Amino acid sequence: MSECLFCKIVARTIPATLVYEDDLVVAFDDINPQAPTHTLVIPRKHVDSIAELHDSDVGLLGHLMLAGNKIAKLKKIADAGYRFVINTGTHGGQTVFHLHLHVLGGRHMAWPPG
Repeated sequence: MSECLFCKIVARTIPATLVYEDDLVVAFDDINPQAPTHTLVIPRKHVDSIAELHDSDVGLLGHLMLAGNKIAKLKKIADAGYRFVINTGTHGGQTVFHLHLHVLGGRHMAWPPG
């Protein structure tokens, strides 16, 4: 088994508050939320970051986004608005090197971020 934290969540060897799952992705609440709603959507397949995706992964990336939309509806933030964030690399703020989409909402999001 991979030493990746998120792979362990997918394998159910580390507990997480699952919000949604299907054949391609798993979604769970962030343990250090940055907004009232902060859910992570991850592919079941290990991919280090968005920078590691290939043309053949376009369906997976689209699926992540559509799953994020489902999360926004489930969490009742869809009407007011929400933000998707994908951090890439250390300078981009990525701390777990398994591709993940942050779904943030429940408050006004300032601009510019970070």
